[in-house]
Amino acid sequence: MDRLQALETALEKIVLDPQYHDVLTLVKGIRNGIVYGTKVRFPHAVVMIFLFRSGSFRSKCWLVFKATRQHARNLGLFALVYKSCMLLLRHTSPTSSERHYDSFIAGLLGGYTVFGRTIHNSVSQQIVIYVFARVMLALAKIAVQPRAAGELKGGGGGLGGLGLIQNEGLRREVVRNAWPAFASLSWAMVMYVFRWHPETVQSSLRSSMSYIYVQSDHWDSLRTFIWHNK
Repeated sequence: MDRLQALETALEKIVLDPQYHDVLTLVKGIRNGIVYGTKVRFPHAVVMIFLFRSGSFRSKCWLVFKATRQHARNLGLFALVYKSCMLLLRHTSPTSSERHYDSFIAGLLGGYTVFGRTIHNSVSQQIVIYVFARVMLALAKIAVQPRAAGELKGGGGGLGGLGLIQNEGLRREVVRNAWPAFASLSWAMVMYVFRWHPETVQSSLRSSMSYIYVQSDHWDSLRTFIWHNK
C-alpha cells in the first residue's frame, strides 16, 4: 500500500510540474477526444444499427463497436494533431505566442490527416458534415455581428463580427429571419434530394428517412399498420 501511495504521489508531482504541461496537454486531449467520441457515438450507433440494420445480434454489436471505435479514434487523433501543431506553431513564433491564423493551420493539417484521407468512411463523413453545418451557422452570425463586439479571452470571448450590415434595424430583421429561412431551405433541399436522388444521401440518413416517409406508405394488416412496420 505504501508503494502504491508513493507511486501516486510521484505521478501527481509529474502531472502538476509546469515543465511537463505542454506534453501532458496532448495526452489529456487524446483522452478527452476518445471519451467524448465514445459518449456521442455509442448510443447513436446502438439506436441506428439495432433499429434499421438487419443481421444477427452479434453482427450488430460488432457494427456498434466499429462505429464507436472509429468516432473515438477520429476525435482523439485529431486532438493530438491539432494540439501538437498549435504547440509547434507557438514555439516557432518570433514572439513565442499564438498568432491569429495558427488555429486555422492546425485545423487544416488535422482535418486532412484524420478526416481528409477517409473518403468512404461514413463516421468521418458525419463528423465533417456536422462541423461544416455548425461553421456555416457561425459564419452567418459573424457576417452580421457588429465589429469589435468583444475580446478574445482564453477562448471564451470573441473578436467581434464583420459588420457587413450597418443598419441596426435591418440587422435585427436578418437575424430574426435567418434561422427560419435556413431551416426551411435545408429541409426543402434534403427532401428533394431524397425523393429524386436517394442514392446520394448518406446511408444512415437515407435509412431513417425511408423508414419515416417511404415505408409508412405500405401495410397489409392492422398488425403491420400499428405494431410492426413490415
